[in-house]
Amino acid sequence: VLENLNPMHCNITSLVPDTMPVATVPILILMCFLFLIWNHEETSSVPGPGYCMGIGPLISHGRFLWMGVGNACNYYNKTYGDFVRVWISGEETFIISK
Repeated sequence: VLENLNPMHCNITSLVPDTMPVATVPILILMCFLFLIWNHEETSSVPGPGYCMGIGPLISHGRFLWMGVGNACNYYNKTYGDFVRVWISGEETFIISK
């Protein structure tokens, strides 16, 4: 009896059920589905940088901090046109110029 209770003689793989690999497939599919839903964004009719899980607003805001408002506006106007949607301080902002 003492030999069976000794952790050195216990096989850890016998404690994990055989259904474990079968259960991981639906969990991975569910996680991928939830990731796609979380990453989905409604496409806007206004051009501008993409949202891309929140990375787009960080890049947009960083560009305004790094280049300044005037140069960043000129950059976005050259890249996307006269009417552009960007993010400044986490808020959607529209740049209208001609």
